[in-house]
Amino acid sequence: MNTLTRITFNPQVMGGKPTIRGMRVTVGTIVGLVAAGHTTAEILDLYPYLEADDITQALAYAAWRAEEIDLPLAQV
Repeated sequence: MNTLTRITFNPQVMGGKPTIRGMRVTVGTIVGLVAAGHTTAEILDLYPYLEADDITQALAYAAWRAEEIDLPLAQV
């Protein structure tokens, strides 16, 4: 996997959750907005201090984490 230089961790920022470039915007916030149907342009309007590469790396990080962690799922 390529190095994700825009994803940072700091126990004193957002409780240590992965954030974008040390800001108070979590990867989870970005992924949630994308999942809710917001476009990159809409997210950048909501958070003008972000860049398109921030969103791309947040999604890449979330995809990587989803593959790395086994979670118990309810069987249907």
